[in-house]
Amino acid sequence: MFGKNPGMSPLRSRKQLLLAESELNRAQLVVEMEAIKTGIRSIHESAKSFDSLASSAAALVVGLAAFQRGKPAQAGAKPSWLQTILKGAGLISSLWLALRPQLRERDEG
Repeated sequence: MFGKNPGMSPLRSRKQLLLAESELNRAQLVVEMEAIKTGIRSIHESAKSFDSLASSAAALVVGLAAFQRGKPAQAGAKPSWLQTILKGAGLISSLWLALRPQLRERDEG
């Protein structure tokens, strides 16, 4: 008869189909893993860019805070919102500059 192989049982043909499907799944998994690796590399590069941008911003804030400290304050005067922001930013930048080497070591290790 046409289309039938008398020597192949239904179990054997099912086994061959499952093996072929397994090979297709493995190949698809390899492709998906490469896509994930590419995405992770992209995120890592973005994080590096953000790190350098944050370092520059921290240096700018420290400079602005130092410039602002140089001005004499009036006795009993309420500090301006700009001074408050600069003090907070100076604190944040100091923390960032202190923690950055530890974060780099953790990422590289």
